[in-house]
Amino acid sequence: MITPFLRRLASLSPCLLPAMSPAWAHEPPAAPGATTPAPAPTSQPLPPAFVREMDGGTVVEQLRAEAAQVMRRVQCDTTRRLLINTSWLPVIEKRRVHRDKAAGVALSPARFDALPPERKASFETVEYNEEFYYFTAYGSPLAYARPLDLVAKQLGCTDMLFAGKRILDFGYGGIGQLRLLASVGAHVTGVEINPVFEALYSEPGDTGEVPGAGISDPKPPAGSISLVTGSWPSDPAVAERVGRGFDLIISKNVLKKGYVHPAKEIPDRQRVKLGVDDAGFLRTVAESLNEGGLFMIYNICPKQREDQYIPWADGLCPFSREDIAAAGLEALAYDVDDSVEVRLLGKALSWDQGESPMDLENDCFAWYTLLRKPAK
Repeated sequence: MITPFLRRLASLSPCLLPAMSPAWAHEPPAAPGATTPAPAPTSQPLPPAFVREMDGGTVVEQLRAEAAQVMRRVQCDTTRRLLINTSWLPVIEKRRVHRDKAAGVALSPARFDALPPERKASFETVEYNEEFYYFTAYGSPLAYARPLDLVAKQLGCTDMLFAGKRILDFGYGGIGQLRLLASVGAHVTGVEINPVFEALYSEPGDTGEVPGAGISDPKPPAGSISLVTGSWPSDPAVAERVGRGFDLIISKNVLKKGYVHPAKEIPDRQRVKLGVDDAGFLRTVAESLNEGGLFMIYNICPKQREDQYIPWADGLCPFSREDIAAAGLEALAYDVDDSVEVRLLGKALSWDQGESPMDLENDCFAWYTLLRKPAK
């Protein structure tokens, strides 16, 4: 569903969401010198909160309605449980974030209030509502249902697969999918370069322990959410906070070949700079995974333009098979075309509806790569 906010965002920065769809959820350029994907350059503020054009009800109610449609497209009980748990997502009141645009700093109200008066002068106050809390600039968190379903299928497609597992979301872009994973007992870490998200998701209950949700027996154990802002893996302090011992690392719409290794020259702001070479990045992934752990790269893309190269349309894996093998990782799937399934997902999420409907058959494609750290 295309919201007025997304249309306004594109008018502010066409390179941010060029295709005008939440489908390819991470179209932002990386901030100059960034080593992880950025929701927006630090020199550009995220837009203020907006009023969602809905027929009534809350954003959480909309997510529940979306989940009912997406349920038909998933195969595994674990993924169905994630979708059912939209019923336990909390309704969110408006949030304030204080931003110093020049310094690239974003603070929660508590941290802002602790500043001396002279330091506060350079900050502006931005309000975000429930839609931004769950959708940010990148659309429904339920777009994660497809890559997570593929992971669950690889693990056996049974219930409770994610309970007790440690999961890293590289470039998470929004808390919705993290919350759903935590509600089934997963311990989830999200990494982002933009400080707005950590400031936005800073109230009690946003991070830390998340109660297990559902009505089944047994009830899922409690999970947890932790958020880390900064450059992973090149910043040692960030790497230490993120830690190791993950059962799954997932990256959706961030690690695109067009961003990391574009086929043509592109503006520097559109690149994703890992801060290390491919071998170093993959080596860190391997070191961060438990034996048998999985690394999922899932990219949704528009059609490549004939008149101008657009990097976000090249969603192939940015890493070669040779580098993957050298890092000690096994390619279970490499550049698999998932366009048929993502179009069905797009239909379930109404990407082909609204004022700016997508042409799902001709302008929506997907590829995924799934790697595993073999057991010794």
